[in-house]
Amino acid sequence: MGEHNKLGVAGEDAAVEFLIKKSYLIRHRNWQFGHLEIDIIAEFRNQIVFIEVKSRSGTFFEQPFQAVTKSKQKFIIKVAEAYINKFDIDLEARFDIISIVFQNGKFQIDHIEDAFYPMV
Repeated sequence: MGEHNKLGVAGEDAAVEFLIKKSYLIRHRNWQFGHLEIDIIAEFRNQIVFIEVKSRSGTFFEQPFQAVTKSKQKFIIKVAEAYINKFDIDLEARFDIISIVFQNGKFQIDHIEDAFYPMV
């Protein structure tokens, strides 16, 4: 496994720990619809929360959350719709990004709630 893949897995693990400490109920990790995927699906305060995790070892080029482009958002929304339909979810949906930077042996975690909205 490449170093960036190891960082991605470690970042997702850190994000899950972070969310659990904030009382999120983790429903699924890496849930797939076709070739598309959502990193974390959780429940929190009567909402279903779809969470994209972006991890980086630095911010020289961009902040991790900046990698969640409009195109990526469309894919996440498509997978979220499939999840809601498959499991007959009757909760308000929210889209978050967890941006993680690993520096000096520590994860710096930034949880951006309501990071984007479905386009109508």
